[in-house]
Amino acid sequence: MRIYIEDLTFKCIIGILDFERVKPQKVILNIELDYDYKKEFINYAQVVELVKSRMKKKKFLLIEDALKDLGKNIKKKFPQTNRVNLKITKPSILPDCKVSVSNTFSFN
Repeated sequence: MRIYIEDLTFKCIIGILDFERVKPQKVILNIELDYDYKKEFINYAQVVELVKSRMKKKKFLLIEDALKDLGKNIKKKFPQTNRVNLKITKPSILPDCKVSVSNTFSFN
């Protein structure tokens, strides 16, 4: 099975620039999660809550570190996960574009 969580939008502290450490900025996450569905499903609302709470709590300096943390913690909370693709976008950091970083984590 594959879950798609698209354009999850919220504000958090993320970034290395001085002004990014003071005021939360908008981020957009896209998540693609593959898992073995036998008897247990993955509750996508719990995935959303996990991602939002970790991003807000950890106040990452780098998007890359956020991706690594989220991949590890999604697998930990949902062990039936085989693969997760995460993309974090900062839509307002530059005036003329959106900036994103993504990574795919494969398990098993």
